[in-house]
Order: sequence, then structure tokens, then C-alpha cells
Amino acid sequence: MYEPRHELTEDKWEAILNNDTSRDGTFFYAVATTGIFCRPSCKSRPPLKEHVRIFDHAFEAMEAAFRPCKRCKPDGLRLPDEEWMIQIIQWIDHHFAESITLQRLADQTHSSPYHLQRTFKRIKGITPAEYIQEKRMDYAMHELLTTHDPILDIAVRSGIPNAAHFATTFQKRTGLSPSAYRKKHIMDKGEDDEIETK
Repeated sequence: MYEPRHELTEDKWEAILNNDTSRDGTFFYAVATTGIFCRPSCKSRPPLKEHVRIFDHAFEAMEAAFRPCKRCKPDGLRLPDEEWMIQIIQWIDHHFAESITLQRLADQTHSSPYHLQRTFKRIKGITPAEYIQEKRMDYAMHELLTTHDPILDIAVRSGIPNAAHFATTFQKRTGLSPSAYRKKHIMDKGEDDEIETK
């Protein structure tokens, strides 16, 4: 459990900023916003100071529900790629409506964009960008059929605020424009309801 005595001193903060290998093993730092903990020497992008938590031992960080960094492996173990992909997909599933670049995804998971892209495609068969687009389209299709919200509102909520780009992407996925998709499925449902009442 994290305790107040694990203070982020200036020398520890300097060690984190400078990726000081000489401090490895003397403490570990975790980042509250990503749920990941690292060695001081980790080459990942430096976190915001206010998000940093300090631990004396790796097991303390894990007991506080932080996961070991994929890049610097602070627990001395390698996280299996399949488990790593599950974590990445869970993050995307909660953030798909935001602007997500490969670099941002790599920063969140403490990996390099190249390694992330290659591993994701090997395990999932598609790239992270393709998965994000699929997630956005699935959400949009659901919203078009279950709400009466304007199409532009749905586009914004799905992570594609540009109406023209949303319409093009949607038509490529479904073969129909968003409005035609909504109209067709509402008509199909109406016919099904009519058959059931006969």
C-alpha cells in the first residue's frame, strides 16, 4: 500500500528526468494516470510530477494495483504480449472517442510506437488505428439505431468530429451513408414488427 513516507524528493525527481541507471533498485516510481510503475532509468516520456508515486520495492507498487512497465520491466519479468494487448485494448475501449495517435498509445503503455504497432498487428491481425476505427464505427452504428440524436452529435461522440470524414468512413464500413443506414434499419424493424403482429 502506498504510504506518505514514500516521498518524491527532488533528487528522486531528477533521477526520473535523467533516466539515472545508478538509482535503479533504490526506488520505483508509478504514474497514477497510467497505472504503470517503472525503474528510475525508464526511457519512457517523463510523467507530470503531480502524478508520480514513489515506492521502495516493486512488490509494493503491485500491491497498490500498479502494473509493471513493458519497457523497463521493473519487476524483472516480461509481461506476456497477449496480456499486454488486453491492457491496450481495454484502454482504447475506454478512450476511443478521444484523439488517439500511435505515439499517445505508446506513451500510455510505456513502449515504442514501432514495437506496439508490430505486436498489435501480430496478435490482433489489424493495426491499432484500424481497431480504433472499428470501435468508433461499432459505437456509431449502435447509436444510430438506438437514439434519435443528430448524426453530427453521434460522429463527435464516436471520435470523428468532421462530418464529411465520418460519413466517408461509415460508408466504407457499411456500404451506406449514416442517414441511409438508420433509415434502412428502422424500416426493416418496422417490417419485422408488422410480421409479428399478423
